[in-house]
Amino acid sequence: MRRSSSPPAALPPLRAFAEDLPLEVVYEDPAAIVVNKPSGMVVHMGAGNHAGTLVNALLHRFGALSSEGGEERPGIVHRIDRETSGLLVVARTDAAHRALAAQFAARTVDKEYLALVHGLLPLDSGRIDKPIARDPNNRLRMTTRLAEGRAALTEYRVLRRYERCTYLSVKILTGRTHQIRVHLSSLGHPLVGDRLYGAPPNVPGIPALERFFLHSHRLAFTSPATAKRVSLEAPLPPQLEAVLAALL
Repeated sequence: MRRSSSPPAALPPLRAFAEDLPLEVVYEDPAAIVVNKPSGMVVHMGAGNHAGTLVNALLHRFGALSSEGGEERPGIVHRIDRETSGLLVVARTDAAHRALAAQFAARTVDKEYLALVHGLLPLDSGRIDKPIARDPNNRLRMTTRLAEGRAALTEYRVLRRYERCTYLSVKILTGRTHQIRVHLSSLGHPLVGDRLYGAPPNVPGIPALERFFLHSHRLAFTSPATAKRVSLEAPLPPQLEAVLAALL
């Protein structure tokens, strides 16, 4: 007599939990919190990342966040990569989450990044309009080389040219996964330190970096609590400042 095989038990859903972790809060009101995230910290839990996340630190500090993002990512309206440092806004309530998400959708949130790329960009400013899709040959990467993809717009402005690299101010008009990284790499100018997108491991004259050079420097939005414009800046972390100083 054959035994009927029962389906495997479903895994319990991921749920964020509070952890006592260092957290730099640069702004807060009844609707929103803005943090200066360090490089190396994941924003929310996912496959292989359950502890040590920004969300866990926020839950310990504030107790409750918006539930709109689900139990694994409460409060999260937008994200930045693990290795990217800088400003990120978080929603405290469901109403605030919806209001902030509407601002992102309407492109009224102003986000400026500072980036250092390999090579010398020939133009002082430019706009990259290339759809982004998951790379079928490497699921960790995104690509602009496929016919399909999600619309993505990036604008950049040269702040300074060094001997072998260029320092940029970058603004994104859309919020796609790895957008700045893949767009700049598509021009042949990957971020310094970004091995996933083609940065060389060692270049004479460019200090070695354990992360890639991308920092969320400025963030401006309208607070759902006060209806006033909030504009914040976070200076470059010392590690990135040291790279620029070594290029002089």
